[in-house]
Amino acid sequence: MTNKKPAYQRVVLKLSGESLLGTQQHGIDAEMCASLATQIKDVRALGVTVSLVVGGGNIFRGHVESKRFGLDRSVADYMGMLATVLNGLALQNALEKAGVPTRVMTAIAMHQVAEPYIRRRAIRHMEKKRVVIFVGGTGNPYFTTDTTAALRAAEMGADALLKATKVDGVYSADPMAVKDAKKLTRVKFIDVLRKKLKVMDATAISMCMDNQMPIVVFNITKPGNIKRVICGEKLGTLVH
Repeated sequence: MTNKKPAYQRVVLKLSGESLLGTQQHGIDAEMCASLATQIKDVRALGVTVSLVVGGGNIFRGHVESKRFGLDRSVADYMGMLATVLNGLALQNALEKAGVPTRVMTAIAMHQVAEPYIRRRAIRHMEKKRVVIFVGGTGNPYFTTDTTAALRAAEMGADALLKATKVDGVYSADPMAVKDAKKLTRVKFIDVLRKKLKVMDATAISMCMDNQMPIVVFNITKPGNIKRVICGEKLGTLVH
C-alpha cells in the first residue's frame, strides 16, 4: 500500500522521448502528455518539488541518425537537442492546461521560446513551486540526456533521480534476448558499471555515484507509478 508521506521531497524525473509516443510510432501523443501532466500534478499536491529532463528520441535520436544519414555526430546531436525542446514545450502546454505553473529552461539559447538555463534561476523557480523542464541537453554534443538528468539532479540538490522507462526495472541481461534474465530490485552503481547493465550511460552512472544520487528505474506506462515511486512503494529497481 502506498504511503501518504513522500519518500523524496525533491526529484528530477527523466522522461525519454519514447515515453511521449503513447500509441503512436512517431511524434508526440497529446493524451500521453495529458496523463503525465496529471500524474505530476498529483505528486506536487504531496508537497514534492518536481523538475523534468526530457529526451528527444521520439523525434530525432542523434547518435542513431548520425550513422543512418551519414551526419557528423556533432550536427546530429544538436538536432537531437532541438527535438528535446519540442517535447519540453508540449509538456509545458499539458502541465499548464492542468493548472501547473511551468518553466522551460534550455541549455541552447533561444530566448523567444524558452528561458536560458541558469542554475540559480532554476532553483528560484522551484522555490516558487513551479515545475522546471530542462531541455537542450547539456548544450554540448556527445552527451546524452541521461547525463543531463544526472547533472541537473546534482545541481538542483535532488533527493533522487527517477528514470521513467517502458520496462519495469533493471535486468541482469536483456529480457528480450535472454530468457533467464532476472529483474534486480536493488543494484549498486559499481555493479552497473562493471556488468554494463542497461540503466544509463556510464557518464551518468558515474556522476550519480560520485554525488551519492540514488536512481529509481520504473515503468512509466502504468498511470500512477510516479506517485507510487515517490511515496516509497517498491517499484522497479533502486540503483544506489
